[in-house]
Amino acid sequence: MGRKRKYAAQFKAKVAFETAKGDKTTAQIASKYGLHPQQVRIWKKAFLENLHLVFEKENQARELKKALDKAYKKIGQLEIEKDFLSRISDSY
Repeated sequence: MGRKRKYAAQFKAKVAFETAKGDKTTAQIASKYGLHPQQVRIWKKAFLENLHLVFEKENQARELKKALDKAYKKIGQLEIEKDFLSRISDSY
């Protein structure tokens, strides 16, 4: 048995995208990259099943930005309160 090869995610995406376009057969693409056709089919299936994640990540990034802005606002408020309380305690 041969050694199991590892491929970069970018390479897998490139092969899967090329296969999903449908310009060439799976066998042609597998031959072009020196892969087994079944491996190309597996990558294509995973690619098509996970395309929706691109848009979910956009939403997650937007939500994280909102949460971060809220946290910075709270930090600013707490800094003002801390300064105010330290001035009051210094006057006593």
